[in-house]
Amino acid sequence: MTTVYEKHAKVFKALCDEKRLRILELLRGGEKCACVLLEQLDLGQSGLSYHMKILVESGIVESRQEGKWTHYKISEQGSAYACTLLKELTTPNAAKEENICCCP
Repeated sequence: MTTVYEKHAKVFKALCDEKRLRILELLRGGEKCACVLLEQLDLGQSGLSYHMKILVESGIVESRQEGKWTHYKISEQGSAYACTLLKELTTPNAAKEENICCCP
């Protein structure tokens, strides 16, 4: 069973690689076939498959099969989740918690 932290980590893993960021930039223009991504990136088929698997598992990218090719696009729901997650994790809690420290 996947924990909430593992789910969060998948989102950040998807965003922490320059090749995956380049792929997301290409997908901002709309759905792309894997063959188009291969032409525009300095990656082989196995490299692209590796990066797309991470992006799809994160939920940020969706895929669909058409014949022998896979088509990819940015998921509106996954993108919104990633934005919300980043905001939640980087916004201090409104309720003040007692600052407990082991130092005297």
